[in-house]
Amino acid sequence: MDIYNSDAAGLAPTAHPTSSTNSMGKVVTASVIGTMVEWYDFLLYGTAAALVFNKLFFPALDPLMGTLAALGSFAVGFIARPLGGVIFGHFGDKIGRKTMLMTTMFLMGGGTFSIGLLPTYAQMGIWAPALLILLRIVQGIGIGGEWGGAALMVIEHSPRDKRGFYGSLVQMGFPLGMLASTGIFAYLSRMPDADFLAWGWRIPFLLSAVLVVLGFYIRLKVTESPVFAAASGDGQENPKIPLFEVLTKHRRNLLISIGLKVCEVAWVYILTVFVVVYGTTVLHLPKAVILDGVLLGAGLELFTIPLFGWLSDRWGRRPLYFLGSLFTIAAAYPLFLGIQTGNPVMIALAVALCMNLGHGSMYGPQAALLPELFGTKIRYSGSSLGCQVAAGIGGGLAPMLATALLARQGHFVGVAIMIAVLGIVTLIATAASPETHRDNLYDS
Repeated sequence: MDIYNSDAAGLAPTAHPTSSTNSMGKVVTASVIGTMVEWYDFLLYGTAAALVFNKLFFPALDPLMGTLAALGSFAVGFIARPLGGVIFGHFGDKIGRKTMLMTTMFLMGGGTFSIGLLPTYAQMGIWAPALLILLRIVQGIGIGGEWGGAALMVIEHSPRDKRGFYGSLVQMGFPLGMLASTGIFAYLSRMPDADFLAWGWRIPFLLSAVLVVLGFYIRLKVTESPVFAAASGDGQENPKIPLFEVLTKHRRNLLISIGLKVCEVAWVYILTVFVVVYGTTVLHLPKAVILDGVLLGAGLELFTIPLFGWLSDRWGRRPLYFLGSLFTIAAAYPLFLGIQTGNPVMIALAVALCMNLGHGSMYGPQAALLPELFGTKIRYSGSSLGCQVAAGIGGGLAPMLATALLARQGHFVGVAIMIAVLGIVTLIATAASPETHRDNLYDS
């Protein structure tokens, strides 16, 4: 167990500073809504990359190669996420959690709104995809700093025996953002193709401005984390560079956090991005058939994510991760068999089941588990870096690699094997991880 998480600080469990019930509700609401807005912004790009960006920004390529190029630009956002984790992690550990969360929201919102105003390749030539990629990098830096701050604000306000549950509520920002982004695309995709490609695809990006103003206003009313405030005034010297402390003294837990995240994030983006590509480009199914399955899965996760977070407070974090990684390994091949049936009900059930039992069981406890691996003075840096490095590997590269495998092999077997390998990586990381659900968040 990491020394930072020990109860050796001399504080009894009841001395852990937590918020009142009213304050806790405010903190959770601000984090969930803010995170939903951030994920709405980030996930819009994934859906658009799968549906329209190949035609609008990479039209010189054949459909599958154009989609691969669009997913490459999608991956750039994930590759930028570790940079956001490093930048905002550093200042979040030095200055505080709240200020960083306000900044990330403006980065994400500005990047998303600007994408909605971009000229296409037909209007601007090569500069159009270049600007698209630049704005995707801005998005990636913003979301790279968002998750760690939002998770820490909640679990550092929470009672020790409810960190998993309250942390899982932050994770609900992902399915809420997915419901909003996928839902509006599912609705707009029913427009005539000419209108959708001409202007309809821009609407979800431009709407981001309204959501960002709402999220910023709500976050203004939240107080700084009491655990961070207590650690800042404890008289002990703070690391000059928290990231250096993580890389030199906490490499094991950093590697564990990367391993814990990599399968979960790859799995969910296979389900929500690559499956859309596979269903519409290879199987020639209507866009709505696939998107409806994603919507069903995201809707159910509003219930299963907090359930798994609650269970992690009682059973521990590791059992839920064992469940999720083992299920993912077992379900990787049958998922595509279900999609190949072309039956809308079968597709919806397959995607929803895989999202909830595979992704949800790991994603629910994650907002508590990854930060619990690190001490308060390096927690933002450590948890953000671990999460975002894994996101760059699993989330950014997985849909692109899956599409490349599909283009090369002409079938999904290679994709299923890739998913199973990542599941084994997370299984190993889970076995190596300490059980943290009863640890104190105070530094020793």
